[in-house]
Order: sequence, then structure tokens, then C-alpha cells
Amino acid sequence: MKDKKFRLLLHLFWTFFKISPITFGGGFAMMPMIKKAVVEQRKWLEKEEIIDAFALAQSAPGSVGVNSSAFIGYRIAGFKGALAATIGIMIPTFFIVIALSLLFFTVRDQPAVEAAFKGIRPVVVALIAYAAILTFRSSVPDKATLVLLLTALLLLIVLHIHPVLLVFAGLASGIVVHFVRRSKKRVEEAKS
Repeated sequence: MKDKKFRLLLHLFWTFFKISPITFGGGFAMMPMIKKAVVEQRKWLEKEEIIDAFALAQSAPGSVGVNSSAFIGYRIAGFKGALAATIGIMIPTFFIVIALSLLFFTVRDQPAVEAAFKGIRPVVVALIAYAAILTFRSSVPDKATLVLLLTALLLLIVLHIHPVLLVFAGLASGIVVHFVRRSKKRVEEAKS
């Protein structure tokens, strides 16, 4: 039993260790890779569970990638799973950032380096857009959640509402929608 638990922790570590260095653009760009590894390849979580983990990771302070790995690791193997996944995602990035920092200061004014960054930026935007599309499909299953999404987007774009306020408003709205639906269901059951 201990051997099986240790192998699961090792698999968690290795899964996130492999995702970290090949994903450019931060946590949002990691989401498709994490989903593919955790849901499609390893089948550790269902699609809805991973979307919930991403939503929770985005609403907590800190890096979305690190938060996602911690929440997913915890869901799969408890505290030790959270630790294994978090360490796995952080180690490669830590060493890559150190190496790139040293390298960047020696070559930052080179035209090829500037061109490479110009090429990476649109790819990162595409990865983030892809993550948004994946999240949209399972996070907006009905008209009520679509209205919440459009309202939040409008508040962000037009009124520049702080994202933290929107997260709390989303939590409150979700609770209100739940109770309204439950009340409607009770009324319908009482009529029949």
C-alpha cells in the first residue's frame, strides 16, 4: 500500500515537473497541458473537477500554475499530493528563471532576442485564449451563468472593477442562483 501511494506521489511530481518547463506564458498557458495530463492521459480527475480546480486557483492569491498544481495534487493524494505536484511544477521553473536571468542580461540588446520575444507573445496569447475556450465550455452550461460571465466581462472592461471584487461577486452570485433554482424546483414540485 505504501509503495502504491509513493508511486502516485512520484507520478504527480513527474507529471507537473514535465509540464512546467514546456509551457510559456504562465499558469493560464499551462491549463491545457495540465488538463490533458490529469484528465485525458492519467484520468485522475473528471473534466468538471479540473475546471473547478482552475477556478479556485484563479481566485486564490499567487501563481495560477502553482495554485492549480497544489489544488489538483491535494484532490488526488491529499497534502502529500499537493506538495509533490507543487514542488514538481516549481523546480524546473526556478532553475530556468535563474538561468534565463543570467543569460538575458548578457544578450538583452541583441536583435534576435527581441525578435524571439515578439514571436513568443502572440503564441502565449493563443494559449491563454485556448484555456479560456476550454474553461468556457464547462463553466457556462446555462443562461444564468452566461449572464454572470457577460456581466463580469462588462464590469471588467467598462468600469475596470478590481478582479478580487468580481471573484467575491461571482461567489455570491453563484450562491444566489443556486438558492433561486432550488426555490423554483420546490415550487414546481409543490404544484405537481
